[in-house]
Amino acid sequence: MASRVVSECGLRPLPRVYPRPRMGIPSAAAAATQLQFRALLEAPSMAVSRERRGRGWELRVNAPLMVGFVDEEFRERERGPVNGVVEMKLGEGDRDGDGGFDPGAPPPFGLAAIRAAIPKHCWVKDPWRSMSYVARDVAVVFGLAAAAAFFNHWAVWPLYWFAQGTMFWALFVLGHDCGHGSFSNNQKLNSVVGHLLHSSILVPYHGWRISHRTHHQNHGHVENDESWHPLSEKIYRSLDTATRTLRFTLPFPMLAYPVYLWGRSPGKSGSHFDPKSDLFLPNERKDVITSTVCWSAMAALLVCLSFVMGPVQMLKLYAIPNLIFVIWLDLVTYLHHHGHDEKLPWYRGKEWSYLRGGLTTLDRDYGWINNIHHDIGTHVIHHLFPQIPHYHLVEATEAAKPVLGKYYRVPKKSGPLPFHLIGNLVRSMKEDHFVSDTGDVVYYQKDSELHKSQKSE
Repeated sequence: MASRVVSECGLRPLPRVYPRPRMGIPSAAAAATQLQFRALLEAPSMAVSRERRGRGWELRVNAPLMVGFVDEEFRERERGPVNGVVEMKLGEGDRDGDGGFDPGAPPPFGLAAIRAAIPKHCWVKDPWRSMSYVARDVAVVFGLAAAAAFFNHWAVWPLYWFAQGTMFWALFVLGHDCGHGSFSNNQKLNSVVGHLLHSSILVPYHGWRISHRTHHQNHGHVENDESWHPLSEKIYRSLDTATRTLRFTLPFPMLAYPVYLWGRSPGKSGSHFDPKSDLFLPNERKDVITSTVCWSAMAALLVCLSFVMGPVQMLKLYAIPNLIFVIWLDLVTYLHHHGHDEKLPWYRGKEWSYLRGGLTTLDRDYGWINNIHHDIGTHVIHHLFPQIPHYHLVEATEAAKPVLGKYYRVPKKSGPLPFHLIGNLVRSMKEDHFVSDTGDVVYYQKDSELHKSQKSE
């Protein structure tokens, strides 16, 4: 395994007999096969996923089986030096003082090298352990609600809203793991638990799961990404003033998730509740209907509880915590792809690959919240390998760092609560507005007139 890791990082392999076929194409005699591989890898990932979606649910919730690490190796050989080096040893990317690091350059390692660095036990899913987190979080949710209803004091309610909204977010993360198949290897268990958790916080499980799969399979792609992808300048300029203001003026972007579920992002059409939406294939319509029915049942239950307990009590017990959950979701998902101190690339066309897109994601430290929301801040490895259970992500990230080198951005250490992230969010909203309509490697640009026009109004 060690020799394979080294070979994937660009060093010449030792002359030996490999126990299994190598992913690289080692000889000119295999040129035709190489071209076929590259054509497959450079094809849009959604085309591949459409061919595979009907074959098994596992294929629809994990990272693509055919990803770009072979393609990356070919390109690195063709282009020569990357970030000032032709051959890069493990950990060499961490060194300072090089000729200038370009985050948009193809990395001198492949996805296989990262995978090989992660201990084997990190890939093992333990359904009992996963269910223990569900039991813990559900117990805390009911305990907080009971305590708030018992004390029913104005000084208690704000603390309850923050704590319960954070726990709703924790429930969402566990349902998110069900959607990826990292909760367990049992498809029925994943589906049942995912529906219970997500429906309870008014998220359509299958509808979201499918669109989130699209996000992972196309992360870092300007047009094909699904979650918080950049707007092209043409689309940005076509937005009316109200839409543009709402999208880039806090706190409105942090309340966007329900709107996204119903109508997606600017430039895209469809709904997570509509089985005929562009988001879904015909063979996924039954799944979407099932989740929409579960969502509707939860909404009806909340209406009934409002008649029994009173609308004001339901507002305090459920509605406001759900709003806090939405803020958590929008904040975390946005900052995992935006707000870095330096501009990070977005890709199109042949420059995009699964690996390069995944390396533009960011880890974040949330202080005390890390454990509560199941280490979702370890986002880079999660994006590359979403099948790894959340309770192994920290260890997997530490193991992968020597391979990733400078392509891994060490997150700023948080205090007990992640107040430092507010600065990243505010700066990004002021500077990250659109990307160029042309070019296969692009960076966010600023509309200097946006906030000026808001002030004048």
